[in-house]
Amino acid sequence: MLCIIKLMSTSSRVWILAGILIIATFLRFHHFASTPPGLYPDEAMDGNNAVEAVQTGHLRVYYPEDNGREGLYVNIIAVILKVWPVYEPWVIRLPAAVAGVATVLVMYFLVSELFGYEIGLMAAFLLATSFWHIDFSRIGFRAILAPLLLAWALYLFTRAIRKGSIRELPPSSPWYISPYFYAAIAGIVYGLGFYTYIAYRITPLLFLLFIPFYRKNPGFWKWTIVFVAATFIIAAPIGYYYAQHPADFFGRTSEISVTNSGNPTMDFAANLGKELAMFNFRGDDNWRHNLSGAPELFWPVGILFVFGIILGVYALVKKSKRSTPKSIASLPPFGLWLMFLWFIFAILPAAASDEGIPHALRSILMLPPAIVFASIAGVWLYGIIKEYGSKRAAKFLMAAFLIVVAWFGYYEYFILWAENPNVAGAFNENYVQIGREINALPASTPKYVIVTAGGVLARGIPVPAETTMFITDSFTTQDQMTHNIHYLLPDQADTVPVGTPSNEIFYIE
Repeated sequence: MLCIIKLMSTSSRVWILAGILIIATFLRFHHFASTPPGLYPDEAMDGNNAVEAVQTGHLRVYYPEDNGREGLYVNIIAVILKVWPVYEPWVIRLPAAVAGVATVLVMYFLVSELFGYEIGLMAAFLLATSFWHIDFSRIGFRAILAPLLLAWALYLFTRAIRKGSIRELPPSSPWYISPYFYAAIAGIVYGLGFYTYIAYRITPLLFLLFIPFYRKNPGFWKWTIVFVAATFIIAAPIGYYYAQHPADFFGRTSEISVTNSGNPTMDFAANLGKELAMFNFRGDDNWRHNLSGAPELFWPVGILFVFGIILGVYALVKKSKRSTPKSIASLPPFGLWLMFLWFIFAILPAAASDEGIPHALRSILMLPPAIVFASIAGVWLYGIIKEYGSKRAAKFLMAAFLIVVAWFGYYEYFILWAENPNVAGAFNENYVQIGREINALPASTPKYVIVTAGGVLARGIPVPAETTMFITDSFTTQDQMTHNIHYLLPDQADTVPVGTPSNEIFYIE
């Protein structure tokens, strides 16, 4: 453990963590119904599939429309709509916001388990205030579930092994939790991750790291068997689906793969460079994902991220611990290796694609380890200033750093980004407005929506229409008949009855 800050009492840690969670919740729910504006068609597609799932009572493990999506996020929306049938954008985004706050909490537990409470609290704070994480916590994309479930599974499995190796409480204690229970829950949580995002599929490699570090621990293999069995049981349905539909396993990945380029090796290397540069130099240009082109990390955090990697490498490769500073030597090798491998495995799927690089969405699994490296450096630097400089100066600088980072998280998202006119266009706010205009009309009025916008087809209609369909609750044929709404392609426009003044025509362009 990195013992460079005075050990806090349990109550102090609880209060600090509570404050961090309040910040995380505020940044993810402030102006939630209006920011971001509009509803991107990919989000609306999830909502429409969820509406249909409620109507049919059939939840799927995989929804093949709109290039295919693993089913967990859609099914969560379906549960919400079953209880609360409201057809507003924020309903689709609600699971993402809750998952965003939960990830902050889980990161605290995981990082505290690996590196100690001080780094755990710092990691939770930096994740809570990260624009990157705030943004995707407020968009209805399934990828936000991936870091939550991976971090949660890693924490539970680590607890299973460590509790079984060093028992903190006797089995007779009413507070004792069996390592088998931890391992089983870890497997369930990890298995659910395969229903979230395609990049999650590379994560089994990460769990191989436990073998060289813990294989000699009594009970390790038994707990591992429980973990693997639980994972297999939970993931089996989607695995069976892929066996029956192998094309869906690859989905759009094969279309945007770097292997389709003229020089895959060079392009992959170039993509790696762009992905690494996104943290401190140039980030995602897509206004949905980022303040277009801005670095993914606030510059002080970005510097700490680089410095944290240097500290981690130094701790792992230094051969003589005598010449290594105590604070660096005490960084646990397992935790460092886990973060390095997590970062490396997470960057590979993003770099292997050849569209919109750097791509913040496909790189979402890179964010947790990046935050951990920044936290290691931040806590280490605080300890160095306190030990070799002034305790008062160290506290002042830390307080100033935390205040500035929290303020900038708010300022970058709600002022610089949310108020930029490009954001409304990125989320197709005009499609939402069309839906609201249709809703204001009487049901008896025939509404014709001519879809001239391009895009992949979903049941014969381009996906851009999904936004209006969700707002008007007109995804299924039956709902379209009920609401008297007709969706047409451009070559069908001449089928609209003429000479009928009650007809209303709308264009999705």
